[in-house]
Formats: sequence, structure tokens, C-alpha cells
Amino acid sequence: MFIQYISEYLESLKVERGLSQNTIDAYRRDLLAFCEFLNSDGVDELSEIRRVQINYYIKQLHYEKYTATSVTRKIAAIRGWFKWLLANEIIEQDPSLSIELPKLSKRLPKVVSISEIEKILSNHLDTIGAVIVELLYGAGLRVSELVNLELNNIDTQAKYVRCFGKGSKERIIPIGDKAKKAILSYMKLREFILKKYKFDTKHFLVKENGLFVTRQDIYVFIRKQGELLNKHISPHTLRHSFATHMLENGADLRVVQELLGHSDVSTTQLYTHVSKKRLKEIYFSING
Repeated sequence: MFIQYISEYLESLKVERGLSQNTIDAYRRDLLAFCEFLNSDGVDELSEIRRVQINYYIKQLHYEKYTATSVTRKIAAIRGWFKWLLANEIIEQDPSLSIELPKLSKRLPKVVSISEIEKILSNHLDTIGAVIVELLYGAGLRVSELVNLELNNIDTQAKYVRCFGKGSKERIIPIGDKAKKAILSYMKLREFILKKYKFDTKHFLVKENGLFVTRQDIYVFIRKQGELLNKHISPHTLRHSFATHMLENGADLRVVQELLGHSDVSTTQLYTHVSKKRLKEIYFSING
């Protein structure tokens, strides 16, 4: 019974909120893990679920050393599910209403400097590698947005990229001359690859073996670039760096919010702290 209602809930999220498949899959894993805990505790009916069981589940997560961020995400998934069950009159009371979220420490996002970005770009990148870096850093794309990019989402004449972020929210991002050059160079290679393997696709990123570039491919590639800097970085590090460098060079906070596709400006404000921290580092390096 649990699985049936989880499936219906996830389908509603997909249709009504337009969440990505990765987000849906994460919710599914979290909810199935919760229901597995309930079953092990002898609970197999929705009407039998009480706040005390949710509290026990949260205690188990802490015992198993899940981070506060992971626990918060799992609680959010459970809350969302119960809210949907209540709204659809499947349950009469929401046992998750008064569950408290763990306090999260506000960690500053990791960034790389402009000189480090230049070091990556000058590291004899191949054509595909160059376009990946230019779009992650030069346009601030999320890795999911990059792998889902289609050919008609890019206009090199008008110099912009159109992508669809969380909740299928569309945004238009301008690109610079370096990104344009990398895209045009890659497009020639892409055309050669499609002819070689005799197929056609709207998908933008294609590997030289004819397969699509995946999230994992990009994570592995960026991790290798980080080794050049003796740093552990991810695709999101380049997105963070894009936002930080924009603010450091005088961009308006609301403009950066639009470029990143943040629904709440408070998310973007985190980067102002990074900029202030960087300014302090520069000041004390000069003035001791």
C-alpha cells in the first residue's frame, strides 16, 4: 500500500511541479527507506503511522551518521508526502507536522579563482572539455542543465543559451566570446561525430564515440581538472565560481539571481559572503 501512494505522489510532483527525474528518484529512495523502517517496526498501514515513529526514524538516521543536510532532505521528503496524503484525504491527520528540522551550518560554497579557471582552460583541453568548462563556468549552468541541453537551446549569433532549471523554469543566459568560440569549435566536431556514426539527435553534448555525455562523465572530467589545482572540485564549484566572480566584479545581486535561476534571492546572497571573505583574504595578504 505504501508503494502505491508513493508512486502516485511522485507522479504528481513530476506533472504538477515539473521536478527533474534525479529529484524524483531521490524522493523515491528517501520515502522507500522510511517505509522499510516502518515495516520493520510492524507498521504497514498509513493510519498506524504516528509522530513517535518518525522521531525514531530520525534518531536512527543520526545513529547511522547521516549528515544534517541528508537528514533535512529526508524529512522534507516525508513531510511533502504526508502533506499530499492529507490534501487528497487519504489520511485524516499529518503526523509529520511538528517534526523539527536539524540546524544546518551555513557553509560557504567552494570556489576557484579566476587564475585557476585560466589554468584549467590552458591545460590543453580537448574540444568537448573546453565547451563543458565554458558552459559550467562561463554560463553558470547546473550539470543537469548541461547534459540536457539541446542544439536549439544555443544561439551563437545572439550569444545566449536557453536552459531549463529546477521545476522546468526557463532562463536565458548570455555567453561571452570565449564560450561562443568553444561552442562553434565543438559544433564542427559534433557534426563530424554524427556523420561518422550515421545518426541525428537534438542532444547537444555527444562524445567522440557517439554516446551522449553523462553527469558522471562531467563529474570525472572536472575532478581531473581539480587535480591540476591540487583541489577537490565538482561541476557545481564552477557554477559557484561564476556567481562569486560576477559579484566581485560589480554585478547586481538580482541579475546574478536571474542568471543562476534561484527562486529566492536569499540563496544568491550566500555568494556575497564568499566575496567578502575573498576581499578580506586579499587585504590581509597585502597588509599582513
